[in-house]
Amino acid sequence: MTRMVELPLWVLILILGFAIVAALDKVLAPSVRWYLRRRMERMVARLNRRLGRPIEPFKLARRYDMIQRLIYDPKVAEAVAEAAQEDGIPENVAFEQARKYAREIVPSFSAAAYFGFATRAASWLSRSLFRVRLGHFKAAEIAAIDPEATVIFVMNHRSNMDYVLVTFLAADRAALSYAVGEWARVWPLQQLIRAMGAYFIRRKSRNTLYRRVLARYVQMATAGGVTQAVFPEGGLSLTGRVGAPRLGLLNYLVSGFDPKVGRDVVFVPVALNYDRVLEDRVLLRAASEGTRKFHFSLLKMLGFVGRQIRLRLTGRFHRFGYAAVSFGKPLSLRRYLKDRAPKTLTESVGNELMTRIRAVVPVLPVPLVATVLLQAGAPISGAEVTARVEALAERLRSQGAHVHIPRDSMAYAADKGLRILVLRHMALEEDDLYRPAEDQAEALAFYANSIVHLVDGNAAKVAPA
Repeated sequence: MTRMVELPLWVLILILGFAIVAALDKVLAPSVRWYLRRRMERMVARLNRRLGRPIEPFKLARRYDMIQRLIYDPKVAEAVAEAAQEDGIPENVAFEQARKYAREIVPSFSAAAYFGFATRAASWLSRSLFRVRLGHFKAAEIAAIDPEATVIFVMNHRSNMDYVLVTFLAADRAALSYAVGEWARVWPLQQLIRAMGAYFIRRKSRNTLYRRVLARYVQMATAGGVTQAVFPEGGLSLTGRVGAPRLGLLNYLVSGFDPKVGRDVVFVPVALNYDRVLEDRVLLRAASEGTRKFHFSLLKMLGFVGRQIRLRLTGRFHRFGYAAVSFGKPLSLRRYLKDRAPKTLTESVGNELMTRIRAVVPVLPVPLVATVLLQAGAPISGAEVTARVEALAERLRSQGAHVHIPRDSMAYAADKGLRILVLRHMALEEDDLYRPAEDQAEALAFYANSIVHLVDGNAAKVAPA
């Protein structure tokens, strides 16, 4: 027992290495995980005291546990059996496919990443690029929502800035969970988005098993009280209009709802509008080509960012006008169900929500001026632009629309809109007369279309066929 044993140095190093790994795994790692978990729990407790909608336990569950819970759910098991029978494959093969889809969908929420980084970054970016304004908002309607209900923010989709802007404005209310398309599944963006609590979806997938796994996750998150944000249009608006709803995610939310069991689901309509949509040229090109394939260029993006940094460093940077968000009247799914036929419920809910979104779209200087220039049909003076903007704004206000007039000055609003359009070469100034640039009619219509549903029949003609 006490005699000496000679070992090669590499064997000794290997033994020591295994011993260190075992010590870390069995002794130190559990202690570190327990310490970090305790810190996270205390941080979440502090956050929940100030948030309007506390972070639910479902959102805080470990990602591995959520994946296991999802793939062993009875409805997913039923979907696996049906997929195996339809495709003529063993059930264990279909089960592994379901596991793969679950890993792809389920997020890994980090309260520290969301409230320590995401909300601060969203605040800085929103305020750096735009003058952010809150449009139509009735605090009493939001406060009247049942505290136990699951809240779903339903928004029109104008720009990828929508995610940033709404995250910033809702930072004191809730931690939002977004549905994000496949475009964001790149390293390291994918890991960051998962840490924000967002989940990835394949928008064009027709795979039945995938759709049923996704549907079940959405329904479980909704039943668990997770506050979500969805874009029922299914993608960015290529024309600037508020589009018709696509019923995929809405159908998962509505079809999984039982009014007699569990929480109510309350949809909050949210309408966004901008004086400048950062991707407007890309969207217009996609519209002209008749495809939703966006031609992303890293070099062009880096060039754009470089120009903005140079302008900021030289003191010549100007923000891109105003960005505004309005909140419409909430819709309780439990109350809405009382008078509706179940067969057409999803379509009815989708149309009602889009109607409420359109009703509260904020009216900003650039859409107003773009509408006036397109209606004029001939060059008009700056004074005439101001007069027409004022008349249009008053008409919209009389219809109940929220019109943002900066500094309460119609002349300043018209001048602001004109300066942005002239600077971007969408409008031309000649001898104090303004007219649309000949090759920019579609670009002007893109901004005018954001409020075309609020104006009269004549204004509706500005949209090209």
